[in-house]
Amino acid sequence: MSAYLDGSGYVGADTSRRSMRKWFAVGGSPDRDTLRDLPTLRARSRDLLRNAPLALGAINTNVTSVIGTGLTLNPTIDHEALGMEPDEAATWQRKTQAEFRQWCEQKEQFDIEAKLDFYQAQAVAFRGALESGDIFVSLPYELRPGGVYGLKVQLIESDRCCNPDNKADVEGGFKAGVMQDEAGRAQQYAFARYHPGDYRAGQSWQIVQAFGAKTGRRNVLHIFEYLRPGFRRGVPYLAPVIEALKQLGRYTEAELMAAVVSGMFTVFIEQSNAGSDPDAAMDGFAGQPGTGDGGDEMALGYGAVGFLGPGEKASVVNPGRPNALFDPFVKSILTQVGVALQLPLEVLIKHFAASYSASRAALLEAWRFFKVRRQWISSEFCQPVYEAWLAEAVSSGRIAAPGFFADPAIRFAYSQAEWLGDGPGSLDPLKEVTAAVMKVDNDLSNVKKETAALDGSDWRANMIQRGEEVKLRRSLGLVIPATVPIAGAAPSAPADNAD
Repeated sequence: MSAYLDGSGYVGADTSRRSMRKWFAVGGSPDRDTLRDLPTLRARSRDLLRNAPLALGAINTNVTSVIGTGLTLNPTIDHEALGMEPDEAATWQRKTQAEFRQWCEQKEQFDIEAKLDFYQAQAVAFRGALESGDIFVSLPYELRPGGVYGLKVQLIESDRCCNPDNKADVEGGFKAGVMQDEAGRAQQYAFARYHPGDYRAGQSWQIVQAFGAKTGRRNVLHIFEYLRPGFRRGVPYLAPVIEALKQLGRYTEAELMAAVVSGMFTVFIEQSNAGSDPDAAMDGFAGQPGTGDGGDEMALGYGAVGFLGPGEKASVVNPGRPNALFDPFVKSILTQVGVALQLPLEVLIKHFAASYSASRAALLEAWRFFKVRRQWISSEFCQPVYEAWLAEAVSSGRIAAPGFFADPAIRFAYSQAEWLGDGPGSLDPLKEVTAAVMKVDNDLSNVKKETAALDGSDWRANMIQRGEEVKLRRSLGLVIPATVPIAGAAPSAPADNAD
């Protein structure tokens, strides 16, 4: 019967079909669909990361590609809105960048636990959000000896955000440790003093206001992917593929064990004399009596020879390993897993056996996803931390920003910044550089953007360093090498080798 005849507009909603009769889907709210399952999802996600290489590889690929050595600050203030000349704005940006590095690269001054600097904290925060679904960042104030900034950063694992005294969720109150107002804006967070999975007694909770009552300053950053309107807590990155990865792990273990058993081929020799030594008949078997390595338990040995008694015969079982269909089947499942995780198969398993074009297409597709993730962690973690630091730097007088606290528009103009990270790399550097040069020469891009895309470095720092190198070469009387011509690019001026 067609969907039209039985009155159903969509086949997917037709309950008369045999394939759809036992499919009972409930349209729950974001809280109903997620909060009850989150503890189990987190625990299973972490178990996969401890014991499933593919799951760990997917998370590591994200962290390495998105964060890498860390996203660095590049202030880009709106100098026109602030009435500043470009040179004046460039000077302000360089001074602010240097001042920020002085704070964020010192573990004792940046981290409340004095264990991480800013770049390491990015990786931990991003990994925690992927692994557990979300992570919290507290911004306490503690001025320490030798420091000039009291702002500190504290990373809080998702499990510690839970209802006080482990009470049930209450409508209008705490749900999964978060209290929201009627508009859905977070008001308070409840953090357990110790991790709920720790072996400690005397648990207590601290209630933290999401925003300062007088200043409106963000006291807590809640980092998670907002998948649905009304989402209160995040879902682990591996949640849609937990079962697939677990079953694939079991299948891999079974195939591995079958291959090991197949490799332990044992030869049995039937003896014709009845008076053979029973102890000698056990030679060649692992776990033979009296050896102290297993008692009476018998096991297959590597290239072992076993003696059988009269009338006994041995039956050889061929497990048929290695299984020729193992690799195609695993790749088929991983292709589906990769689609859910937005990682092409080649990137997921780190195996590029196809053509240059296919491999490059896989890398570009993955890089699109990594760029979105990089923008996400920049806006959720890097930028808010920088803005909190900048407010303290301006209020203490270490950074001059007239009108910063008087006008929100001026504060917004001063707070603009880019976050530059490692480049995607290239399969063929010559082709990549040639394309970059052609785009710049034809006004389709600029040196700053192409430098960041190529290796994530700062074009200004590169030019300054290159200028110093050229100056040193001239002072030593060395010849400055001519620029290597690139096919298709505009001809460059000859090198100036004058003293």
